[in-house]
This record gives sequence, structure tokens and C-alpha cells, in this order.
Amino acid sequence: MPAATGLRIVLAEDSVLLREGLIGLMARFGHRVVAAVSDADSLREAVQTRSPDVVVTDVRMPPGFKDEGLRAAVELRRALPGLPIIVLSQYVETTYATELLNVGDGTSIGYLLKDRIGQVEEFLDALDRVVGGGTVVDPEVVRQLLRRRRNPLETLTAREREVLALVAEGRSNAAIAARLVVTEAAVAKHIRNILQKLDLPQAEENHRRVLAVLTFLRS
Repeated sequence: MPAATGLRIVLAEDSVLLREGLIGLMARFGHRVVAAVSDADSLREAVQTRSPDVVVTDVRMPPGFKDEGLRAAVELRRALPGLPIIVLSQYVETTYATELLNVGDGTSIGYLLKDRIGQVEEFLDALDRVVGGGTVVDPEVVRQLLRRRRNPLETLTAREREVLALVAEGRSNAAIAARLVVTEAAVAKHIRNILQKLDLPQAEENHRRVLAVLTFLRS
């Protein structure tokens, strides 16, 4: 998928340094931050008035510094289904990731650790995937979920769980094949087995992949 350019972005981040850094990063790659705010109420207002292509928001913001940004993101997705949103978190908080992905069908959603921003290519790749309708979960969040979750994933083999974890990160079949040093045909077979074992309904292939990720995160 070609990289998206010229995106209109609403950014919500209370740290001035990080906010200004993200504005500069987005501009460097041809995007425009149409509103940069520091609290959840301003985020809601900016989305209503600026009609962005994508929202990038912190989890914790004023006034309580708890989960104000996440709550705003959930509300926005309920009001505007399909609005691409990337939520940034300082720490691994799997409950937040699961709650965000539970809204709607889980597409066009990203949950990343802030450290990922420093890996510019990975962050921009996640932005492209989310805007393109994908679901991207930070690899560290995926690893912690794998350690904690058992059912209904207990029927999957170790390699199938590994493939599903990479699917949850938003990787394509080709990228998964390269990571695992196997053929794309082998990856496709693993994914078919995963979908069958998770007893997912017949649907368009990409939609079933999202359902598999949601099953993984909710289990």
C-alpha cells in the first residue's frame, strides 16, 4: 500500500515538547496537523470543527491524567464510526487497548506506545495502516497479551499464535512471511487454520482478520 500523504491530523497531547515534535514530524512527511490540543474537551471540539482524516491522541490528559484521551477516542468512534484513531500510551495498558478495539468493528484503530514514535518509519507505517482501515497494536502490548491470555487461543499451535500476534500488529502476509522466514503460502495456511479454530463466521477476508485480532484481545 502506498504511503498516505497530505493527511489532515488532529493531535491531542499535553506534553508541549512531544506535541511540537509530532507537528514537525507530520509536516516533514507531507501531513498537516490542523489542530493541536492538550485536553480531551478540546479534542472533541477540534474533531467536530476540523473534520480530520485521522486523530492521534494520548491516553492520559488533563484534568485528571487518567484515561481522558482514551474516553474521548471511544466517544468519537461511537459518534463517527470509521474515524481513524491512533492512541498513544506511555505504558503497556492492555485494558485500554482492548476497550478501544471493542468499539465498532475494530478497524482503523491503532494503539501504540509512545516509544514507537522515536522509530519514525514504524510510526508512519502504523499511521498509513490505520488510515487505510487497518488495526495496529504495539508489539509489546501483543506480547503481554500473549502471556496473559489463554482461551479461546489454547487451540492454536505455537506458530499459529505467533502468526496471529503479527496479524494483530497490522502486518501483511508478505511481512509475516519475511519475519518468520517462511513462504506466503505457509502464512496463508496458518491464517486459514486460525480463522477455522476461532470459529469465525464466513466474511470478507480482511474483515475476518480483524475479527481474529479482536478475539485475541478480548480473550
